[in-house]
Amino acid sequence: MSEFIVRLISFAGIFVLVGFLEWKYPFRQLACRKGFRWLNNMGLVVVDSLALRIVLPVLAVGVAEHVYSQQGGLLGWLNMPLWLAAPLGFLLLDLAIYAQHWASHNVPLLWRLHRMHHADLDFDVSTALRFHPIEIVGSMVYKIALVWALGIHPVVVLVFEIVLNGTALFNHANFSIPARLERVMRWFVVTPDMHRVHHSIRPEETNSNYGFNFPWWDRLFGTYVAQPKSNPQTMPIGIELFRTESDSALHKLLIQPFK
Repeated sequence: MSEFIVRLISFAGIFVLVGFLEWKYPFRQLACRKGFRWLNNMGLVVVDSLALRIVLPVLAVGVAEHVYSQQGGLLGWLNMPLWLAAPLGFLLLDLAIYAQHWASHNVPLLWRLHRMHHADLDFDVSTALRFHPIEIVGSMVYKIALVWALGIHPVVVLVFEIVLNGTALFNHANFSIPARLERVMRWFVVTPDMHRVHHSIRPEETNSNYGFNFPWWDRLFGTYVAQPKSNPQTMPIGIELFRTESDSALHKLLIQPFK
């Protein structure tokens, strides 16, 4: 089964499950029309996928296959056994994505691209799809460079990509998790309650909780915020610059970094 089919089935299955839980156990009332937001946010998936296929002839998994077959990269040079290299490679990729996310908020040029994701006035599973194609292509180039430098097994890279997509859908979810269970879960995975803080309109909360898969990096590097200052069910979501529903139209999202 091809990489594309595996990723598509995984993505579709998780998206449908999270969407069902949002419908059954909603946490916040949406501020914008759901159909309008979902149509435009999902439209970005099409644009992003086309951009990747047009700009990059090979993606991270393909590069990993080539480098690993040549025993290249740091892990290949160290000649680590797979049982050790696989989890280490996964952790290093996750740490690198944390660093990338931090840079996307703290480097002005990168923030211009990334702020489109934060300009969503609501917070639900479709928000996880809302990334500018230039940012998506740049992120893939970054991952390709990491895979080439580290020499990570291609299966590990594929699993990481699937898990990253799945956790992004999960931690943007608009459904309620029992408080006692959520307090335990956030020690091992980034939960919606933890990531929702990151989408607060308050800059000091937006610039926190950068993790996607694991919550440990935020705790380790001092960027962890447990709860927002406002009620999480009613706190304003988004950024100050773009506060109207029409700002979420697909054509406006694509030109937003250049405003």
